[in-house]
Amino acid sequence: MSMLSLPLVFHPIYSQLNLAKNHRFPIEKYLSLKDAAMQKHGAKVNINLVSHPINTEQLKQIHQTDYIDNFLTDQLTDKEMKRIGFPWSEQFVNRTLTAVGGTLQTVRLAVENGVAINLTGGYHHAHPDFGSGFCVFNDLSIAAQTLLNEGKVNRVLIFDCDVHQGDGTATCVADNPDIFSLSIHCEKNFPTRKQQSDWDIGLDKHLEDDHYLAQVDDALISAFHSFKPDFIIYDAGVDIHKYDDLGLLNITTEGVYQRDLMVFQLAKQHNIPIMAVIGGGYQRDITALTDVHMQLINAAIDTFIN
Repeated sequence: MSMLSLPLVFHPIYSQLNLAKNHRFPIEKYLSLKDAAMQKHGAKVNINLVSHPINTEQLKQIHQTDYIDNFLTDQLTDKEMKRIGFPWSEQFVNRTLTAVGGTLQTVRLAVENGVAINLTGGYHHAHPDFGSGFCVFNDLSIAAQTLLNEGKVNRVLIFDCDVHQGDGTATCVADNPDIFSLSIHCEKNFPTRKQQSDWDIGLDKHLEDDHYLAQVDDALISAFHSFKPDFIIYDAGVDIHKYDDLGLLNITTEGVYQRDLMVFQLAKQHNIPIMAVIGGGYQRDITALTDVHMQLINAAIDTFIN
């Protein structure tokens, strides 16, 4: 898996959403992360613009037709949109379809190159028939199912380290024995009602680096050897960080880097293609938040490029 540059997938629309000034979603972080990656790593990163938004047929692999149509045509109720957390707009529809298309493009790049990162993604609270927690369509499940349907892989591990349980992913892939959903999250955090992943690890609040990294290491190795995936989808949420507004764990920036390094090194060691999404991260200081998300790119470059 020796490469000259790390494939990153991006589109300017990732950071284009008109939100109220007090909205807690840090929409600017995606553009900030792309710029920081280019500034720090230069030719070691290769920016791939999203070529195609996700289409309806691809969404139907996971999501119910009525839900898809209602979202696209502004027919969801106010209550349903409130559960998602964003107001409906044509811009939001376009951004959603582009971001999910970006994850699909990223898994294909990872099949070709061994590794790739989407500079958004990780919409793991989206269920087959409703959206939740800033997530409309479950990009992780759609990408995994697409690879399986196309015969490019046989067994996909979705390794979700976002601080919030991947409840939508759990329901989206519950009946598919070829996708293994593993969620390592803070137990006393959103969503209140957890779903049943193939493996759930609910962590205590205020956990620090050593105990956290030991749990991740054990879960990663155990899942790898028991399920034997030939492709890994990694949700590298940084809302585990000690300064995150929505996290409740006490993980340092170095701890985030060590976690990401651990996951990438296992993939490289076993020659398993891996794609990553940046997942959640909710510090209001965009510069500080960008630095935490950068650990994913740093770890990938240190594993596959340097």
